[in-house]
Order: sequence, then C-alpha cells, then structure tokens
Amino acid sequence: MLNKEGEKRILEGLTTAIILLDSDYRLLYINPAGEHMLAYSFSRVAGIRLGELIKNIAQQDYHLQRALTRKHPYTERELSLELSSGERLTVDWTVTPLLEPECDTVLLLELTQVDRHIQISREENLLVQQDAARELLRGVAHEVKNPLGGLRGAAQLLEMELDSDELREYTRIIIGEADRLRSLVDRMLGPNRLPKRVEVNIHQILEHVRSLVLAEGREGLDITRDYDPSIPDFFAAPELLIQAILNVVRNAAQAIESTGEAGCITLRTRAQRQFTIGHKRHKLVVRIEVIDNGPGIAEAMIEKVFYPMITDRAEGTGLGLSIAQSLIHLHGGLIECESEPSHTVFRIQMPLESEEDE
Repeated sequence: MLNKEGEKRILEGLTTAIILLDSDYRLLYINPAGEHMLAYSFSRVAGIRLGELIKNIAQQDYHLQRALTRKHPYTERELSLELSSGERLTVDWTVTPLLEPECDTVLLLELTQVDRHIQISREENLLVQQDAARELLRGVAHEVKNPLGGLRGAAQLLEMELDSDELREYTRIIIGEADRLRSLVDRMLGPNRLPKRVEVNIHQILEHVRSLVLAEGREGLDITRDYDPSIPDFFAAPELLIQAILNVVRNAAQAIESTGEAGCITLRTRAQRQFTIGHKRHKLVVRIEVIDNGPGIAEAMIEKVFYPMITDRAEGTGLGLSIAQSLIHLHGGLIECESEPSHTVFRIQMPLESEEDE
C-alpha cells in the first residue's frame, strides 16, 4: 500500500495535468504538469475559479454541472482551451466526480495536451496528399509528353517537305508550342532525385535569396531576419534549396506588391529537437518560416496553394509553390501554410542531415 508521500510522488511524476476543483469550480490542487500547462504555480492560483485561468471554460459549465449532480464522469476529445495568457491548447479532457462520505463532491480533471499529435497526423495526411498529387502528375505528364514528341517529330518532317517559307512558319509554331508544353510539364514535375548533396549553411542560402528578391526592386518591400545562429551546417542540394525558398519568398513579395502598399517579409529560422516528419523521428530539424504581412490567402485557397496551375493572381503561373513543395520533399522535408489577413506563414521543416546520414 502506498502512503500519502508515495501518492504525492506519483501525482507529481505524471505527465498528464491533474486539477482538483470544488463544487464552485475553485482550484483545490494542481500537479506540476498542470502548472506547466496553465503556466501558473499552484501557490499563486489556489482557491481561484478555473474560469480565471481558462477563458472559454463557460462552454463546459453544463457538462461540469451534470457531472456534479449525476456523479457521472465524462470525456471530451480534442477540446480547444483558451488560457488567460491568450495561448490556445487542444486537450483530451476527462472529468471524474470524486465522492467522499459526508463531504462535498469534488471534480478531478485530467488534461492531456494533444496539439502535437494532431499536428503529426495532419503532416502525415499532407505528405500522403503530396505523394498522391505527384504520382498523378507524373502519370499525366507521361501521357502528355509522348504525343508531344510525336507531334514535334511530324512537324519537323513536314517542314523538310515544304517549299514555302510561309507554310514552314506554321510548322515552326507547332514545334515551338510543343517545346513550350514539354518545358511546362518538366517544370511541373521538378527533379526526380536529389543531385549530390554538399554541406550548406541555411543562413547563407537565406541571405542569397534575400539579396535576389531585394534586387528585383519592389518599392516599399522590407525583408527582416530573425535567425537562430545555433543551427549547424547540414547536407543538402544548395541550388534546389535556393530555388525552393526563392519561390516562397517571391510569392510573399508578390502578395505584398498586389496591395500597392509597403510591406514586410520576415525570414525566421529555429532548430527543433526530436521532431517527427511523416513517420520518421529526427534528432534535429530546421524550421524556416517566411512570414509576410500581405493580404493573406483566401480560406478556399489554403488547401490548394501547393497544387500546380492553381493561383489567384492573373499574372501567376501557379507553379512556384508546387515546385517548392517538390524540392523540399526531395530533402525529406515538409512545407505547409497558414494564413489570416496581414499574417501569412509558410513553414518549411527539414531534417538536418549530417555527413554520416549521407
């Protein structure tokens, strides 16, 4: 049998947040995992109502009251909580009424944060969608390129048989358009495999991209840096990485330019340890964020931004982000996007491969 000290050590060792409430929803106890989740020590918040720590707890009033009166536990999955600090968490939330003879019922809350699990699931789905879209593209490209080759060859043979320059002009148009379509399909597909990787520094690549975009001379565009200098060099194909990031940064610059006003792009890097991309866990991952304060991406477009030939700009080709996605994927990475007016973030995450991983 455990004594009270043993029970206390178990509660303090749990990674699940444990909160004890009285019938008026005032805090009677929080274990260290709960203190970490709510960002308050128990000594500071003892006795205050839970609503002062979780803004949207009123949504649970009905269920908490029902648990108190009917003495039945309940569980909610992926419940979104807004803390008093403004931070949002997604948790699995279990409430159990604790019945003690001749005492008021108290409520035991168990909160398990699941944001990262949801994120991993979403990333896995994204990778599956990207793989499926790429395979579909390769199939379509194969079916398009074969007849294009036949058309081009036939036009060349026909050109040799024609005596009139005026008629030859028509065959040159056919050949030119066939070449243009083949080039378009090749750009949609991107490279099939990575060339030889060399040791690169991500900040040198970002600085190169920054100088290229600034050299394009867009008025009122500022590109700021927020770099993590601790990120080590890693092995990658620098030309492909430059192309991928350049496409993303240029896309942000064009979005700002479309407003006709001054705007800012922030290039941010961070290192993440023990991070999972798809099904693989990596010791170290670099996170590159391209953040702009442009008009944002329409909600209906968010899920389609990486599809080829999809764009909401009249002058856009719809290929830049699709190519960036292919190149990042070749490096074993992931690219995703979130957007709201004046704040769009393209987030690239790639494993920091060492020479031993080559």
